[in-house]
Amino acid sequence: MIDNPAYPSYQVFLAVAAAALITAVAMPFFIRMMRKDGIGQQIRADGPESHLVKQGTPTMGGVVMLVAVVVTVALIAKWTPDLILAVLAMLVTGSLGLLDDIESVAHKRSLGLTPSQKMVGLITISVVFCLAAVNWAGIDAVVRFPGGLAIDLGVLTTTFTVGGASIAVPWLYIFFVFLLMAGLSNAVNLTDGLDGLAGGCTMVVMAFMAMVALSCDDIDLAIFAASIAGACVGFIWHNCNPASIFMGDTGSLALGAALAALAVLTKTEFTSLIMGGLFVCEALSVIIQVVSFKTTGKRVFLMSPIHHHFEKLGWAETKVVTRFWIVSAVFAAVGFALYFQLG
Repeated sequence: MIDNPAYPSYQVFLAVAAAALITAVAMPFFIRMMRKDGIGQQIRADGPESHLVKQGTPTMGGVVMLVAVVVTVALIAKWTPDLILAVLAMLVTGSLGLLDDIESVAHKRSLGLTPSQKMVGLITISVVFCLAAVNWAGIDAVVRFPGGLAIDLGVLTTTFTVGGASIAVPWLYIFFVFLLMAGLSNAVNLTDGLDGLAGGCTMVVMAFMAMVALSCDDIDLAIFAASIAGACVGFIWHNCNPASIFMGDTGSLALGAALAALAVLTKTEFTSLIMGGLFVCEALSVIIQVVSFKTTGKRVFLMSPIHHHFEKLGWAETKVVTRFWIVSAVFAAVGFALYFQLG
C-alpha cells in the first residue's frame, strides 16, 4: 500500500492516474482478443439507423475497467470493511452484467438475461450488501436530506441470532437500498447508448464522490471512487466516437452498483441521486415513455432513453454526448453543494 498521511489527497490523484493508465494500456489487448474470438455488440433493430455500423464492435470492456479498479485499490488503499463492501458490490454486479453480455453474444441479440433474471440477481446483491453494511460496517439505517431532515428507516427492524451472532434486518432500509442499487445500476445501463456517454458521465460523478469520501475522512473510499473515475478516463480513450470497444452490461451495471454502494457507505443516498441526476433523467425518460404509450398510445419522446430523442432531432452523436457530460457535471456540482447542507 502506498501511504503518505501528510498529503492523503495525493493518493486520490494517484489512483486516477494509475487506473486510467492500466485501462488505457490493457484495453487494446482486450479489443484484439474480442475481435479474434468474434465477440461483438448486438445493436437493437429499432435504434437509430446511424448505429447499425456499430454492429459487431467488441464489447465487455467493463472487464478491463473492473480489473484496473481492483488493482489500483489493492496497490494504494487499505482493505477496510467499507472498501471491501464497495468493491464486492461492484464486482458481483459486474459479474451479473458479464452473464448478461455473454448471453447476448451467444444468442446474437441485443438482449441478454431476462428482466426477471436480472431482478433476482439485483435483489440478492442489494439485500446481502445492505445486511453487511448495517451489521458489519456499522452503517445507520437512516437517510439524511439537506437542511437536517433525517428519516429513520430502521424503525421496522428484526433481530435474528445465527450461530451466536445477532443480525439486524432493517426491512424498510433493505427495500430502500434495493431501489437505490437496482435503480442506479439500470440507469447507468440505460445511459450506455452512445460512444463515451456512460463513461464520461460516470467519470464526472465519481470525481465528486471521491471528494465526498475525502470530506468524510474515508481516504480508502475516496481512492475507490477515484479509481473508477480513472478507469473511465482510460476507457473513454478507446470508447470515444467512433468507439473501438463498448463497456457492456459488465461495466454499466457495475458502475451503477458502485455509485449506490458509495452513497450508502458515505450516507449520501439522497444527494447521490442529485449528483447522478443525468442517470436518473435517462431512466425516467424510459419510464415516462412506457407509461405514456401503454396508457394513451402516444410517445412523449421520439425515442427513449432520452439521448436517442436528441439524435432523432438531428443532433450529432458527439454533440449529444458533450452536452450530456456538461449536464452531468452541473447535477454533480449541485449535489455536492447540497451535501454540505446535510444535518
